Amino acid sequence: MIDINIIRNNKELVKDNIIKKFQDHKLHLVDEVYDMDIEVREVQTKSDSLKAKKNKLSGEIGVLVKNKELDKVDEIKKEINKMSDEINNLEIRKEELKKEIKKRMMVIPNIMDSSVPIGKDDSENVEVERFGEAKVPDYEIPYHADIIANFNGLDKESAGRTSGEGFYYLMGDIARLHEAMLAYARDFMINHGFTYCIPPFMIRSDVVTGVMSFEEMDAMMYKIEGEDLYLIGTSEHSMIGKFKDQILKEEQLPINMTSYSPCFRKEVGSHGIEERGLYRVHQFEKQEMVVLCKPEESMNWYNKMWKLTVELFRSWNVPVRQLECCSGDLADLKVKSCDIEAWSPRQKKYFEVASCSNLGDAQARRLGIRVKNDKGNYYLHTLNNTVVATPRGLIAVLENNYQSDGSVVIPEVLRPYMGGKEVIELKK
Repeated sequence: MIDINIIRNNKELVKDNIIKKFQDHKLHLVDEVYDMDIEVREVQTKSDSLKAKKNKLSGEIGVLVKNKELDKVDEIKKEINKMSDEINNLEIRKEELKKEIKKRMMVIPNIMDSSVPIGKDDSENVEVERFGEAKVPDYEIPYHADIIANFNGLDKESAGRTSGEGFYYLMGDIARLHEAMLAYARDFMINHGFTYCIPPFMIRSDVVTGVMSFEEMDAMMYKIEGEDLYLIGTSEHSMIGKFKDQILKEEQLPINMTSYSPCFRKEVGSHGIEERGLYRVHQFEKQEMVVLCKPEESMNWYNKMWKLTVELFRSWNVPVRQLECCSGDLADLKVKSCDIEAWSPRQKKYFEVASCSNLGDAQARRLGIRVKNDKGNYYLHTLNNTVVATPRGLIAVLENNYQSDGSVVIPEVLRPYMGGKEVIELKK
């Protein structure tokens, strides 16, 4: 949610931002907010004026009673009662207007950073930089589900019986490799100065609407029937929600945390759920990073954060690239965002494994997270980035470390988490 002062002082900037995001259907919201905000202030001025007159008349009653001018007292009381009714009606109107303003402000997109490339959708995202050499070996690399099946590491059939499509069992060395990656990612982030956290895996609706847009919420979140609770789609939701309605001291900033959680997603949309493989599933695990910082520091943190994910995947022998998200692919709360994509030697292309976002003060405004310094209070900036999400990260490691004999070399940094094991070999 943007600062309403931006609409008051430069509504054309807000409209231009909406046009660049190809959301022209939202343009009318800016004018509606602008007009209603003027009315709110007019109502407030009128209400304040009536309250001042009412107080003045109330002060005169004592003098009139003392002088036994009771007829005038009755007249003033009637006038005061009339004013009270009018003030009450004005207050009701003000609250109605504020409610309507908030409803519109919640769907007006955040102001993008000037560096965001303009484009209609993800097909127009811009490659910025590659890290590591993207190689295609001279032997065939099987589909990831087949690689895992050769190690007796995947059972989607049983998961279909217990849970339906979009779920899976990981077993044996594959399950162990999956957890080794998460454990290494945890320690990697701790070693870079982030505080480790395991958050709640369910959050209330006021936190959900504080951290994401309504469209994202409907497409992603599972609601717990009969309760005001949602299963988290990603841990930054509960991590940012941790500071809801708090006033932090400036010396506490920056707050940089790394969190582990399972994640649950409907995966509603044209892409659907993949029946055979593990690209899109309803349940997965993730190591996340979250930063709360001063506004002037957020872009520096943004660049630090996505580079950490690059460093992590390179330590696993996985070539990656950074892809800048264009305006039409940028979620409404985001100021700037990029994806980290891993190389798939089987597909001979890159696929998304992480996403880094700077949300400016949008989440802080929605959740009431402020910072106190000697000049007063202000809204901080929030950022989040995927360290690694499995099983996508697992797919990248398996494909890029697959050998011609069907074995998979375990990246050296993961071997201590695998009991010293160096290779996952085919089951005989």
